[in-house]
Amino acid sequence: MPNLPEFEPSDPPDRVAAARYLATLSADLAVMARRHGLATLGFLLDMARLEAENESKHAEGRNG
Repeated sequence: MPNLPEFEPSDPPDRVAAARYLATLSADLAVMARRHGLATLGFLLDMARLEAENESKHAEGRNG
């Protein structure tokens, strides 16, 4: 498994970075789910990816 950045609850929240990380992670998990025949789980993870991507774009717009 790749080395992934750790987000600790005590860290100050960085909404855009967290959303980007979650989008990447959920995309990777969706691929894994589909490779193992878990189509519904892959679909749900893709929905999570889309939501995270949408949130990061909106947060960037509010901050930029």
